[in-house]
Amino acid sequence: MSGEAPAILLRNGRIIDPVAGRDQRGDLLVVGSTIAAVGAVDNTPATARVLDVDGCWVVPGLVDMHVHLREPGEEYKEDIESGCRAAAAGGFTAVACMPNTKPVNDCKAVTTYILERARAVGCVRVYPVAAISKGAKGQELAEYGELRHAGAVAVSDDGLPVMNSQLMRRALEYAATFDLLVISHAEDAALAAAGVMNEGVTSTRLGLHGIPSAAETVMVYRDLALAELTGGRLHIAHVSTAEAVACIRRAKERGAPVTAETAPHYFTLTEEAVGAYDTNAKMNPPLRTPADVAAIRQGLADGTLDAIATDHAPHSVLEKEVEFDRAANGIVGLETALPLSLELVRQGVLDPSGLVRLLSCNPARILGVAGGSLAAGAPADITVIDPEASYTLGPADLFSKGKNSPFLNRPLQGRAVLTVVNGAIRHDLLC
Repeated sequence: MSGEAPAILLRNGRIIDPVAGRDQRGDLLVVGSTIAAVGAVDNTPATARVLDVDGCWVVPGLVDMHVHLREPGEEYKEDIESGCRAAAAGGFTAVACMPNTKPVNDCKAVTTYILERARAVGCVRVYPVAAISKGAKGQELAEYGELRHAGAVAVSDDGLPVMNSQLMRRALEYAATFDLLVISHAEDAALAAAGVMNEGVTSTRLGLHGIPSAAETVMVYRDLALAELTGGRLHIAHVSTAEAVACIRRAKERGAPVTAETAPHYFTLTEEAVGAYDTNAKMNPPLRTPADVAAIRQGLADGTLDAIATDHAPHSVLEKEVEFDRAANGIVGLETALPLSLELVRQGVLDPSGLVRLLSCNPARILGVAGGSLAAGAPADITVIDPEASYTLGPADLFSKGKNSPFLNRPLQGRAVLTVVNGAIRHDLLC
């Protein structure tokens, strides 16, 4: 992402910047790698590319704080280049990648490798999340100072819960020393056991082992208690249950240092999406009930949940086109998150500014990274959204190597038509 990019003038867009309290029609000028002017723009360089974005939203670049890029180790599922291309196509200018690579990102060498590969690709910003424990085995803390110095922005054993409460306490204390966020995969492994979907009537009818909602709630409660004990910054990943939302809401009312995210599939689908054993509806935590979906939506509306993240988890047919019990958890989400999230605006759950906070401003703030604002002088990370665009995505349309999604070949509305990173256009449907 180095080098001087040509100037860009975005004309007649709806500029939405919640940080500045701005939601108005106007222009935005990018010169080099920074935003030069917003609103009324004078002195446009003669060489600027002028784009009329009438009818579109111009927003701070979207930031996905929870993705799996699979590199190093599982490049047949995804690599940093394909994942970054998918991110740009979805409107994301930055992603935070989880550490469950092969080898696990628990040391300086792996963190450095990820950043070097991201620089070589030169597409979107990549922020590595390192492991809480060595090898993500939940037995011994990783070296947080070394990881922070190498470029890690947070620590998590995502995909695996930290079952040892003393280790989680020490993680929160140790991470605070280096101003690292601790991201919790909140799941009681003993309660989840061999479960493969939400425990309830549907799992019984399908003859599948269920995971009770308590498996999430118990660990959310524990981690909230530890955050309040230590003062360490805690972030709860992929919240899926009504009980977890209620726990987080009460903790925030007490002033606990906690933030939380959910993913589009948790406010869009229920356990019924499993249907006739569709492995594209298998994820962890699992899809829940209509009551849980309603609670997730309310949590987004009232600020209990701070961010929408994709939990982008690409797999190949080797992991997905198998029996439901044996299939891997997860779906791809970078290229469908925006239209699914825009549904919340059309349904009156959120206003446009609220959606931008959840997809851009808040994730940047929580991670402590650049972005989330369209202020003059800020890095030129910008997403232009056509909220009315109607289309479908098939497997061949995805930039991601992963095609595992229940949202393919169905009508979608709203998409990113321009993604600008550091002043350079990385995705362009306006040409």
